[in-house]
Amino acid sequence: MIFELILMSIVGVIFIWMGFLIWKKEKISLIHSYHYTKVKEENKKAYTEQMGKGVTIIGFGIIVTGVIGYVTKTTYDWIFFVLCFVLGFVFIIKAQKKYNGGMF
Repeated sequence: MIFELILMSIVGVIFIWMGFLIWKKEKISLIHSYHYTKVKEENKKAYTEQMGKGVTIIGFGIIVTGVIGYVTKTTYDWIFFVLCFVLGFVFIIKAQKKYNGGMF
């Protein structure tokens, strides 16, 4: 179980760091290029903000999943993971549709 906690924490921190770079530093290059080909220059700040928030939420969910799994030794942790993943993915899909005109 400690291995799962460590692994989930490392992966979660990577996602949070990538989300931070996309959101706050506007590193659009961390997103695959075909996902932002139609994003207008004036919309890049809003696009990277929403995409970064989505990735950060997923990362937070990964870390909390590891912690809950380690503390409770139940499968309830994966419920939290699914909720955070879906919420983060909704942020990403909304940004794609709004600023890129679709997923691709």
